Amino acid sequence: MIRDYSEVIDRVLIDEESIKLKIKQLAKSINDHYKDKDDLVLVGILKGSVMFMAELAKHLKLDVTMDFMVVSSYAENTYSSGNVKILKDLDTDIKDKEVLIVEDIIDTGYTLRKTKENLLNRDPKDVRIITLLDKPERRKIDIKPDWYGFKIPNEFVVGFGLDFDQLYRNLPYIGVLKRSCYEDIEDAK
Repeated sequence: MIRDYSEVIDRVLIDEESIKLKIKQLAKSINDHYKDKDDLVLVGILKGSVMFMAELAKHLKLDVTMDFMVVSSYAENTYSSGNVKILKDLDTDIKDKEVLIVEDIIDTGYTLRKTKENLLNRDPKDVRIITLLDKPERRKIDIKPDWYGFKIPNEFVVGFGLDFDQLYRNLPYIGVLKRSCYEDIEDAK
């Protein structure tokens, strides 16, 4: 059954074509930055970063290793609790390597700060951050990405890897979720 997403998506915030164009531009910057280095590890934060990381990697002209972590601070909420847990760690040793954390969205910054601190404790050459979406209005922690695709307003977004209750990750665009889909959860805060 093909679903009509208009019942859950208020509007398209960033269309598929704009996302793909931006990722190509980001890849060019990454290629330029790491051009003389041969030990780059892309660390995708699951599950949201998968689509962004896959699309980004297709445009990298570098030898890269890809690994993933599952890091959570949301539990079953729509907002970050600040209590960060690593649920799946890297399989790759990052000692003396260049590390690029690949995120779908930076919101409060809690999860990313803890993740970066954790990775820095493993003695890499460097740890940098790239995110598809940056939501600075919600930031609680002073952390900034080295590269970002789009700054977005404080709205609940889904698509291109981002979810609501594990749904809508497969949308090829970034859409604003209708408030009626999550207001009961928000009101319970």
